[in-house]
Amino acid sequence: MSLLKAYFLIVLILLVDQASKIYVKTNFMLGDEVPVFSWFQIHFIENEGMAWGTKIPGAYGKLILTVFRLFAVTGIGYWLWDSVERKKSSNYLIVAIALILAGAFGNIIDSVFYGVIFDSSHQQLATLFSDTPYGTWLNGQVVDMFYFPIVKDYPMPDWIPYFGGRNFTFFNAIFNVADVAISTGVGILIVFNKRAFHKHQ
Repeated sequence: MSLLKAYFLIVLILLVDQASKIYVKTNFMLGDEVPVFSWFQIHFIENEGMAWGTKIPGAYGKLILTVFRLFAVTGIGYWLWDSVERKKSSNYLIVAIALILAGAFGNIIDSVFYGVIFDSSHQQLATLFSDTPYGTWLNGQVVDMFYFPIVKDYPMPDWIPYFGGRNFTFFNAIFNVADVAISTGVGILIVFNKRAFHKHQ
């Protein structure tokens, strides 16, 4: 795969990711949900940008995370260029890197810009390019919306250790297009490891 095709894939994912996030931000209040199927909902949340809403503690935790991600994206971008231009790597590896780069960059856009181009989504619909932004540069919240509670509030039998007597939900993570791209890229590297890292003779 050429570098141009890899860039096209990245731009396509970014457009879909940002379009879906902007639509949700401007049409949903924080916490709103719309059932699509019994096992799939659009559920609007925001987080600091780490998996399952994990935060880096401290006043500068979000800033540290965003700066780290900027360095990481730079490294992944170089990895993509090196794999295509110098090492002539397999398409499996190039596609995987492109997906990971697109996903990481998609969430970075939220972190860097959303705090200064949107107002709050608490009990109101956010406005794009608002005069009263909810945050500052590098301190935006990442928008998530896809929720797949395939099994929801299933009562676990009392005899099961630790989980017994509790309601069980699978799958309870809420994510976005960028997260899907990252997970797919990592999945390709794991499942097709030998093909991804195969060296051309």
